[in-house]
Amino acid sequence: MLDVRRLHLLRELDRRGTIAAVAEALTFTASAVSQQLSVLEREAGVPLLERSGRRVVLTPAGRTLVTHADAVLERLELAVSELAGAREGIGGPLRIGTFPSGGPAIVPATLAELARRHPALEPMVQEIDSARVSDGLRAGELDVALVHDYDFVPASPDTTVDQVPLLEEPMYLATGAATDTGPARGPAERGDTLAELLGPWTTAPWITARDGTTGHAMAVRACQAAGFQPRIRHQVNDFRTVLALAAIGQGAGFVPQMATAHAPENVVLTRLPLFRRSKVAFRAGGGTHPAIAAFVAAARTAVAPRAVPPH
Repeated sequence: MLDVRRLHLLRELDRRGTIAAVAEALTFTASAVSQQLSVLEREAGVPLLERSGRRVVLTPAGRTLVTHADAVLERLELAVSELAGAREGIGGPLRIGTFPSGGPAIVPATLAELARRHPALEPMVQEIDSARVSDGLRAGELDVALVHDYDFVPASPDTTVDQVPLLEEPMYLATGAATDTGPARGPAERGDTLAELLGPWTTAPWITARDGTTGHAMAVRACQAAGFQPRIRHQVNDFRTVLALAAIGQGAGFVPQMATAHAPENVVLTRLPLFRRSKVAFRAGGGTHPAIAAFVAAARTAVAPRAVPPH
C-alpha cells in the first residue's frame, strides 16, 4: 500500500527540484525526506528516483506516480471539504496570502465582509509573491490566496492548484505631466494600439517591478511588443513609488487601475489595451470547503465596485 504522506513528498520533489528544497518547505531534515522516499520506492516496487550529477530526478515511473499523487491528494482535499461542510457553522483559522497591491485594495474590504458574515472565522494574512503561492498552498502554509497575471505573462499551468476569477482591470501608462523624457499625453482612446501609445517613450527611462517578477516580465514584453527594448532605470515593486517617480520625471511605468486611486496630481495616466487579472487560488479540490467558498464570496463582494466592462 502506498503511503499518502510519501506521495506528497514525491510530488514536492517533482515541483521543487531538490530534496533540500522539499525538506526546507515541509520542515523536515533532508535525510528524513530521503529515507521516506526510499521507503516509497520499496512500496512501489520500481525505481522512482535516479541520480543526475548532484541532483535527484524522477524516473518515468516516478513521474507517472506523481500524476496519480495529484489525483489522490485532490480527492483527499475534496473529502476534507465535504467533512467541513457537515460541521455546523464556519470558523477557525484561515491563512490568506496576498500579492502586495492586493493588500490595501482588496484585503481589508474582504475581511470586513468575512467578519460580518462569518464572525467565527479567524483570518491570518501574509504578503507573498504570486509565483510562490502554489508552493505555499501545497505545503499547507496557506489555505487560500489572491494571485494575479498579466497580458503577455499568463499564469503557468499547475494541476495542484485551482483558481477562480475575481477581477479584471486595465493597465495604465504613468508619466510625468511635463518632463524631458517624453511628451505628456492625456487619457487614451480604447482604439489606440500599444505601439502608438508607448511610441513616444521608446527612448525614455522606464520604471519597472524588480527583475524576476511577473510585473517586470509584463513591462519588458509589452515594450517589446510595441517595437522597442525598455531602458530600465528604476526597479520597484510598489506602485505608489512608481507613480511618485513618474510624477517627478524619473521615467514611465505601468500601473493597474486599482493603484491609480491616489495618484499624484502631476501624473498623466494613459489607459492601455493591457489587462491584469486577479484571482483566488486554493488547493485543487478545495473550492467547496466552506471557509474557502466564504472567502471567495466575500472577495467578490469587496471588488464589485471596481469591476470594469469586459474588453
